[in-house]
Amino acid sequence: MPKPAIQAPGSVLQSLLDEYQLNPGKLGEAINLSQSAVRQVVIGKTRISVPVALRLAKYFGNTAEYWIDLQNKYDLAEAAKDSDLNAILKGISKGKKPAPKKAEKPAAQAKKALPKKAPSSKPAKKPAAKKVAPQSPISSDTAR
Repeated sequence: MPKPAIQAPGSVLQSLLDEYQLNPGKLGEAINLSQSAVRQVVIGKTRISVPVALRLAKYFGNTAEYWIDLQNKYDLAEAAKDSDLNAILKGISKGKKPAPKKAEKPAAQAKKALPKKAPSSKPAKKPAAKKVAPQSPISSDTAR
């Protein structure tokens, strides 16, 4: 079964213009785009950009994704017909991922993951001397 032909975005837009009984000028006015810009899309001179897709989606009640997908599918179909591009593509080989590194044992990974404690460069603190309350020079026996 042959693939269905991909419709050009401009021909889809032209069908909608006919269905809604519009011309590029009226549609352009409705979506705040110039008549020339709409006509360029219809005749296939201009791609449907994201801002245009958003405007068309709002006006015709579909989605911007519809218009972008339509444009992308058309572009891919046209690129597939390009003999120069096909010759280039034939010369490109598929990329190969590097082989994964061998996994280490979990214990070895844990030892490597822990940072080694560096020796302290500060000298150890000396214990503080106990404070003794000074005694009065007069003892309680001599105070009499």
